[in-house]
Amino acid sequence: MKRLSIDLGAQTTKIYMPGCGVVLMESTCVAVEQYEKDGETQVAVKAYGDKARALSGRAAVNTRIVNPVFEGDIVYESLAAELLKYFLGKIEITQRQARRTEAVFILPCGVKDSVKAKYRAVAEACGLAAVYFTLTPFAAVLGHNVAISESTPMFSVDIGHSITNIAALSQDGIISGINVNLGGGNIDVHLIDELAENYDLKIGSLTAERLKNTVGSLFENDNKTNVVEGRQVAGGAPASIAVNSGHIYGVITTYVDKILEYVALVLNKLPAEVASGVIHGGIYLSGGLVNLDGLPEYIENKLKIPVNIPEEPRLCSVIGGGAIISDDALLERFTV
Repeated sequence: MKRLSIDLGAQTTKIYMPGCGVVLMESTCVAVEQYEKDGETQVAVKAYGDKARALSGRAAVNTRIVNPVFEGDIVYESLAAELLKYFLGKIEITQRQARRTEAVFILPCGVKDSVKAKYRAVAEACGLAAVYFTLTPFAAVLGHNVAISESTPMFSVDIGHSITNIAALSQDGIISGINVNLGGGNIDVHLIDELAENYDLKIGSLTAERLKNTVGSLFENDNKTNVVEGRQVAGGAPASIAVNSGHIYGVITTYVDKILEYVALVLNKLPAEVASGVIHGGIYLSGGLVNLDGLPEYIENKLKIPVNIPEEPRLCSVIGGGAIISDDALLERFTV
């Protein structure tokens, strides 16, 4: 029996196989083509994963890029199932092998039963033998390669592309937790607007994400610079400008500060004994935005609480899910 940990994120899907590590990390998107045949509109999948995302901003008029997962929810079940089948095929899980494969899916804190039902339907469409669910805070903390304490509460902040999970937890479960619709994707959208409004430059989502990752910094005096290419908003002619960290500092801090407001909200509602344990143990950070220069230091300065950083922030949750699916005791304790 094979076992998998699957993090079907809004932007990126990650799959972990015990004994092999992370075996897949690809964009959670599908390129869908519409065409007319015999007087009827037909729909066909043109590309999956990274190949589909590469078409963003370059696709033909009759092709659109679809993200089947949004803010932790599956919004296009059939496309999500086809995409997952494609990913399983890439890691050599055939339809026959899927019937001998168990998987744990990593879901947001506070997930509703209706959302779990969608994930279960996708798993069944892929032919998986058994499916389990765990919550992001459990997986994220275990992805730090630490044990979840039985007596001392732990505090997890996982900042994804479109959703941030914030929770205090122990072996008994989630003590207090929320998920908020904020993440790195909000910064990307704001950067597109910022360059259009203030620099007369129209850029796409891929360029915005690249700008955030190469120039973005939470060090206030950082001065990394990158040349960004696009087209003029007025006129549409090709254009390029040099953007440095200071130009986009305000955009980034706007969303990081908003996330930290929710973190403080959860912290302030904790019982005194739990809050004391969190201050002692620190915050366990994870998610792709953690790789942004200066973010851990910025959070420590704002909240006055130490932070713990994993080796691979983007992969933390799927690695933690791998720990859960690999251990029957953890599987029983941390599935929902």
